[in-house]
Amino acid sequence: MKITGTFLDEITHDIPSNNWDVEEWAADFDAMRAVGIDTVILIRAGYRDRVTFNSETLSRELVMRPAYIDLVDLFLTQAERTGMTFYFGIYDSGRFWHQGQPEKEVELNLRFTEEVARKYGDRKAFGGWYMTHEIHEHDEGVTRLIERLARHVKGLKDVPVLMSPYVRGRKQFDDNPITPEEHEAQWDEILSILGGFVDTIAFQDGQVEFAELPVFMEINTRLARKHGLQPWSNVESFERGMPLNFLPIDWRNLRNKIEVAEAGGVEKLITFEFSHFMSPNSMWPSARTLYKRYQEYIDRG
Repeated sequence: MKITGTFLDEITHDIPSNNWDVEEWAADFDAMRAVGIDTVILIRAGYRDRVTFNSETLSRELVMRPAYIDLVDLFLTQAERTGMTFYFGIYDSGRFWHQGQPEKEVELNLRFTEEVARKYGDRKAFGGWYMTHEIHEHDEGVTRLIERLARHVKGLKDVPVLMSPYVRGRKQFDDNPITPEEHEAQWDEILSILGGFVDTIAFQDGQVEFAELPVFMEINTRLARKHGLQPWSNVESFERGMPLNFLPIDWRNLRNKIEVAEAGGVEKLITFEFSHFMSPNSMWPSARTLYKRYQEYIDRG
């Protein structure tokens, strides 16, 4: 399998900015297309006080920093030029839903996505919605938040809805990792609620140890199909567990995860995220050589 989708993360909060403008983004979309990427996913349209375009909705209710360039329009334009499908990631306040106020997070996003649909909904490349709020276990308030928002955006523009949750794995939660049995029980319950509103689920693959990944991959794929969702895999292209977060992944580790995902029966591979960690245009020299190794791999078939 090839990686055919990538997240776009340009209001970064835990990785540095590439400081690109239109010219650099156009070159990167060309590099993506050259290795078979056909889907781009805006990971979030806004986070806390940062936003990808100057939203009237958010500015009325929150103190927002200015967006000096409309990144949504830029990404849609490049997606249309290169024949890609664009998924729109909604707004993450970074606080309301973490502080026991999921209703406030919902209400803000209901109005925000209505603005988005008016502004960008008729664009040719707009082919999906992305549920930005990442979860790893069942919390009634947050699960219902995702259900309400997925239902709402489907009514605004009836295109597929994607989510990319994570596993409470040993690499990130060494003090209290979840067992496969606990993970299956949690996600069976979550997907029994979200099935029918969310169309596709792409679990992040970087939080569990390599030896454990096939077990979790099998569970995730089986549960997705049980509840009528398409199973994808978010093959993370950055390295977890290094002294410095976050750097491009070792090619051998990326290849291993691609092979595990393929063996697990997923239908599509996406990554977080091409432009920083796999691109020949990245600020990181090791991302440029990762691109070469990956290109050699897919050229060999």
